[in-house]
Amino acid sequence: MTLVSVLGKVLAGVIFNRIRDHLLAYLKKDSDERIQHNTEFVVIASDSVEDKAWALDVDASLKASFIGGLVEVGGSAKYLKDTKASKKQARVTLKYITTMKFMQLFMSHLGRGNVKHPYVFEKGIATHVVTAVLYGAQAFFVFDREVSESEDQQNIEGNLQVMIKKIPKLSIEGQANLKLTDTDRATVDKLSCKFYGDFALKQNPVSYQDAVKVYTTLPDLLGEKGGNAVPVRVWLLPLEILDSSAAKLVLRVWLLPLEILDSSAARIVRQISVRLINETQSVLEDFNEIEMQCNDITKRKVISCFPEIGRKVKSFKDMCLEYKSVFQRSLSSILPLIRGGGTEECVLANILTKKEQSSFNSNKLKEWLDCKEQEINLLQVYTDMMEDTKILTSKSELQSEIFKNRDKNVVCFAFTSLGEEEPYLSCLRSHLKAISTAKLTEPTEEDGKDVEPCEFYFSDTMSEKIKEQAILFIDFAKANKENKKTHFISASIPNDEHKGASIYLYKVGIKKSDHFEPPSKPERPNASDVTHDSVTIKLSHPQYGFSEITDYLVEYCANESDGWQFIKVPKSNLECTVKVHSNFRKGCNLC
Repeated sequence: MTLVSVLGKVLAGVIFNRIRDHLLAYLKKDSDERIQHNTEFVVIASDSVEDKAWALDVDASLKASFIGGLVEVGGSAKYLKDTKASKKQARVTLKYITTMKFMQLFMSHLGRGNVKHPYVFEKGIATHVVTAVLYGAQAFFVFDREVSESEDQQNIEGNLQVMIKKIPKLSIEGQANLKLTDTDRATVDKLSCKFYGDFALKQNPVSYQDAVKVYTTLPDLLGEKGGNAVPVRVWLLPLEILDSSAAKLVLRVWLLPLEILDSSAARIVRQISVRLINETQSVLEDFNEIEMQCNDITKRKVISCFPEIGRKVKSFKDMCLEYKSVFQRSLSSILPLIRGGGTEECVLANILTKKEQSSFNSNKLKEWLDCKEQEINLLQVYTDMMEDTKILTSKSELQSEIFKNRDKNVVCFAFTSLGEEEPYLSCLRSHLKAISTAKLTEPTEEDGKDVEPCEFYFSDTMSEKIKEQAILFIDFAKANKENKKTHFISASIPNDEHKGASIYLYKVGIKKSDHFEPPSKPERPNASDVTHDSVTIKLSHPQYGFSEITDYLVEYCANESDGWQFIKVPKSNLECTVKVHSNFRKGCNLC
């Protein structure tokens, strides 16, 4: 006898196929019924498939059927399909379960003669019969809260658990009208609530306060004598015990009277190893994590400034979801074959191995996303440093800005490789195309291809080049902050000749250079020859931008009260002599 959780409506006497977890027919039943009252609540802090399956008391086999899409969940079991959309989302779930009655078939009514549809025996498509059902109801209140960058998510979730644990107590004490402290109210006001249950509610709760009110009404919603209760647990008896023509499923069974046993089964049906089911579950969990991380990235403020990155992340997410769908469809065909003896479970093991050997390897997928986050963080740092620089998000915006400032020198810091095709994304695309015409179990031309997720953008050479160009631009912008004839902007402009970043110069609305090198700050000038009324100043060329310089302007004064004077020095002559009055020796400042 096997105890399983119920993901849909099941009655005592139902003939069941555990190969596909499908209902088939009904026995002509006579049953024993007795009252079995019990109510429990559990607070769940995790959002993993494993913990949701535990909360619903779903065994490994049924969990595999859910992952592979073989079962359609309903009522409270819809909780299995609800996953967080963001990693910056604090989630705590309250589970409520109550039982009302226990119904069991009499053993004398189990057999071929009492089946309304005997073909399920004759064709060998049934494996089990439901011999007992525990009736009641379950409900899951899923509370979510967005967590900002400045907040501690672990601390937030801890506070949520405290508030969620109060709900059953408030229900017992009849405090549906909440009296919350200011601190508690600040916590619950930011919560949203979703409800998954076996209860017919007039309106689902959307807030903490709504959830408390609904929780207090749940016992009444089961109706008089539990008339609205649904199956929450069932006991399955292998049909091989009743009839030799039934399909045989190898499960642990409770001992039954020997006179009803018949060991000659039509075929053997196997259970899939827990290890493989857990590995399959991990694949699904990984794709859920990737989807959340992609959602978080696309919400970053800097993404709105550089939409090319957003498009890449969306394309990456879509390809992962497509592969996940292909993977689940493969499971839906492979799992029944393994259970029914049509193939060995090594086929599933091979699918899992091939997945990790492909470009959809979990570590590679995560590495690409981590690299993309580093790229975004780098962009955020540079755009923050360019605090007074306008960022143009499209080609049309860029052209418009240049035209509007055609009476000025427009200096543009350009990220030149943000939209460049990445080999790893191309590899993912090719792999999806290959498996669209072949099964995951079959070899493809893409097998064995090894493309590093971050081989381009974060090379040491590329990072140094971007940093160098950014420093030049920022220093030049600061030096010309008061110059009304120069306008500074930033944009993404593809340029294969200057990968990473480059500085563009526009004059009268026309591009003059796609690799303008602004002069860096020159070294402090030195006084090489000092007399009673003059000083000879020796200049040095700056490290960058020498070719753009026409002259140097040297400002000097003996005393600040006298005011500053200047002299223009051509770049071909790095020395100049400045005439000063007799008190020069008492103090002279050179800039």
